[in-house]
Amino acid sequence: MHNITSTANSLIKELVALKKTAKRKKKDLIIVDGEREIGAAIETGWQIEGLFICEKILEKRGQNPRLFGVSENKMISVTEDIFLKISFKEKPDGFVATFKSKELVLTDLKLSKNPLIIILESVEKPGNIGAVVRTAAATGADLIIINSSQTDIYNPNVIRASEGEVFMQKIVKMSVEETVSWLKANKIKSFGAFTDGSKNYSQVDFSGPVAIILGSEANGLSVNWRRAVDERIKIPMVGKIDSLNVSVATAVIAFEVLRQRE
Repeated sequence: MHNITSTANSLIKELVALKKTAKRKKKDLIIVDGEREIGAAIETGWQIEGLFICEKILEKRGQNPRLFGVSENKMISVTEDIFLKISFKEKPDGFVATFKSKELVLTDLKLSKNPLIIILESVEKPGNIGAVVRTAAATGADLIIINSSQTDIYNPNVIRASEGEVFMQKIVKMSVEETVSWLKANKIKSFGAFTDGSKNYSQVDFSGPVAIILGSEANGLSVNWRRAVDERIKIPMVGKIDSLNVSVATAVIAFEVLRQRE
């Protein structure tokens, strides 16, 4: 295990730079903060590049270093000052790692006999994406499709908000046009969430293969999706509120799918 004691170390500077999306894309790396999240990435076959450990923080937690089966030449011990500089968490647990980026290809995906697909269009807030990933896990969704090339699926805050589930779930990026064609080819019925939807979400049949599509809180779904969906649904609300946080809306509809299927 290597030891680094200076924040001026070039490797530490590179690690700090990975907090920015552009740097992560340029280096083709992602940064993962936390024992649970690192374990999830390793468990699902992600290639670890470096494991940074702060023994001082682990001592405070009364914990021995967990090595995750990582080879010694990829482990780096750092001081507490350095670790607080590279960590994203308010209360870090002493583990940060870098992994080689990778993207899922749809041709590698096998759907269940009765799939549930969750589709997000132009949703870019990391906390919302992470929360939707957790909902996908809780409702047994087959796939999450992201309709936005700008969205950073493996933003450290997405990883944190999903509690590492982002590595366990199948997530792909596709254009709206590609998504519509893929849904039709796989005979999956699409339900788009709109504030002016023609039916309440609880009044439609989700028992077969379905995709639920949601847009950003600011703009909702695009005209392209308005034209393409098989049905437009809504979540009825009282009072002056006319929309929900996208992660909440996704959970409401996804759990209705689960309820009907049970």
